[in-house]
Amino acid sequence: MVLSLFCFFIQLINNQMATIPITYNHAWTFSHPHHALSRFLSPCNFSRITFSRRKYGVGGPAPSSPLSRFRVFCQSKTEILEIRKCSPFLESSLLLGNGGVASDEWKAVPDIWRSSAEKYGNNVALVDPYHDPPTTMTYTQLEQAILDFAEGLRVIGVRPDEKLALFADNSCRWLVADQGMMASGAINVVRGSRSSVEELLQIYNHSESVALVVDNPEMFNRVANTFYSRTSMRFIILLWGEKAELVGQENKHVPVFTFMEVIDLGRQSRRALSNAHDAGQRYIYEAINTDSIATLVYTSGTTGNPKGVMLTHRNLLHQIKNLWDIVPAEAGDRFLSMLPPWHAYERACEYFIFTCGIEQVYTTVRNLKDDLQRYQPQYLISVPLVFETLYSGIMKQISTGSVVRKLVALTFIRSSIAYMEYKRIYEGKCLTKNKKQASYAYSMLDWLWAKTIATILLPLHILAKKLVYSKIHSAIGISKAGISGGGSLPWEVDKFFEAIGVKVQNGYGLTETSPVIAARRPRCNVIGSVGHPIRHTEFKIVDSETDEVLPPGSKGILKVRGPQVMEGYFKNSLATNQALDGDGWLNTGDIGWIVPHHSTGRSRNSSGVIVVEGRAKDTIVLSTGENVEPLELEEAAMRSSIIQQIVVVGQDKRRLGAVIVPNKEEVLKVARKLSIIDSNSSDVSEEKVTSLIYKELKTWTSESPFQIGPILLVNEPFTIDNGLMTPTMKIRRDRVVAQYREQIDNLYM
Repeated sequence: MVLSLFCFFIQLINNQMATIPITYNHAWTFSHPHHALSRFLSPCNFSRITFSRRKYGVGGPAPSSPLSRFRVFCQSKTEILEIRKCSPFLESSLLLGNGGVASDEWKAVPDIWRSSAEKYGNNVALVDPYHDPPTTMTYTQLEQAILDFAEGLRVIGVRPDEKLALFADNSCRWLVADQGMMASGAINVVRGSRSSVEELLQIYNHSESVALVVDNPEMFNRVANTFYSRTSMRFIILLWGEKAELVGQENKHVPVFTFMEVIDLGRQSRRALSNAHDAGQRYIYEAINTDSIATLVYTSGTTGNPKGVMLTHRNLLHQIKNLWDIVPAEAGDRFLSMLPPWHAYERACEYFIFTCGIEQVYTTVRNLKDDLQRYQPQYLISVPLVFETLYSGIMKQISTGSVVRKLVALTFIRSSIAYMEYKRIYEGKCLTKNKKQASYAYSMLDWLWAKTIATILLPLHILAKKLVYSKIHSAIGISKAGISGGGSLPWEVDKFFEAIGVKVQNGYGLTETSPVIAARRPRCNVIGSVGHPIRHTEFKIVDSETDEVLPPGSKGILKVRGPQVMEGYFKNSLATNQALDGDGWLNTGDIGWIVPHHSTGRSRNSSGVIVVEGRAKDTIVLSTGENVEPLELEEAAMRSSIIQQIVVVGQDKRRLGAVIVPNKEEVLKVARKLSIIDSNSSDVSEEKVTSLIYKELKTWTSESPFQIGPILLVNEPFTIDNGLMTPTMKIRRDRVVAQYREQIDNLYM
């Protein structure tokens, strides 16, 4: 809104009335009318005032009157006020200085830092030992760094709602940059340094980012030529390293700032604004809206059909306010952080735990083992692969011991696993799909039997804790809980950690749900499930064909609704409408069921927990937390003449595999051509077919960041008649996986 004042008159009564014309030219720009009204009613600042004598005729003022001597002419220059956005609680002083209303509660994600600084001030917030320079920051220092970075962005020209690409890995500076961007009202677009150049380019351009914040010179040099030639970058910020290490120095038209330069610009500007009396005359500060987009997180499919998940401040604040039921962290608790922070799971958990006054230590895969022992964390938040790796490491260490030590340790572990299974029975924490509960009499006998066996095994379990498990605990810490998410936790890993007394709580969520929607609680840690829905979250199970709501105990498609569900996919209304219905229910694409309500029996304390069995949609999530779109690999592989059909598998595994139907005729031709068999032969051994297909896969999928590992050859094609294809000739991926589940599992043994 532009408000212009050209002329108004002031009337004064001093024995007699006279009118003084005051000419005042001024223009302001506002985004809301209430700003215009307050500016109109505020005192005017005149740039020039002219006083001159004037002669009056009969009836005019007396010569002694001031009005007989002066004529007032006022004119000011036109000025445009800059609109800035700020986090309403974190920077409430800016809103108050503008005549706005400050908030005393969290309305935007960065608001949490003021609360944490006020509560935990000089407590250590984070330790980042592996970057140069190593960094330790208190809560007060962290808050000030975020404020400085936010103001630094404003100084270099970042405007509200502009998108900034943040392509970097886990570090304290990532956190400061991320929160500084949000606090300035900008929207960050996040990804890690391991992504391909083409993937990063597509995300940058699709998101309409205006600038690039990158991890270090090494990463920037990898993308520099492509980004200089195929993007529009207003500026570049290096989180770590120096500008002298960059290539492409001929591109002087794109300014480059280091992290500390942005911090210094922000600190100087904040100091100047606090000392200035006219800051309110130059800027209009508006509060960031809770429903404003905070970040774009690109999920699977970015190389073909990118889906940028739009998460609002409200989405993320729901996580921050409701994860305490799962992780009851206390001030001073230590967490190890190693997941990429652009992963929605790591990100939401980090925001939450910093509101509890914890100390976060950044580590790496290479240093994890040593850091677990050195820092003895109370909690470890990570993906299943990390817990699998710990499990494998412990078992390997046991197996390398003497025969006697190995026998004793394995005997203890087996007895403890048995003890915990009976304990789950009498505590009522078992899973069942049975809608009909057992009779009270039967339940009592079952309880008594399980309690008796568990009591017999208890002394051996206690001895194992003292002789074996205590040493494992001292090596890995995790004295309160390990929180696993981003994939399914293998059953044997789950039972192992339960047996040795390391609590591992499994959770469930999607990038589209910010991400956590269900998790096991400390006092209801039901093995094999992903726990109960978190607060304010609804689940339902529907039939995949009819969308009919199914009762507890029935398997179907999981749908979820709650305040953490995304706004939608950026610039992709079709995908948004496919995922979200008009009532706000999100189709997760996962298959699962809800444990029926029982008041007695083995499942009496498991009622309502969610069990996820796999994915109905195509996206595969590896145990590393990486998302893979199998269709692209399948399409590439199908270019081979010897592959008739293929289904890529690997959900919750370390690497991809495939179920393949070979084209027998083409296999024979190729085998004869390569002299693998005689020209008269009509049979090729399975070993030779496997070798041929591996070579073909390597040839046709070489450009993909993911490669196919073990393969299962099947002779029967997927058809409509055998139920492995739809009437529209699409392979039913879930049915193929179900039919060959045992053989697929054997591929990974």
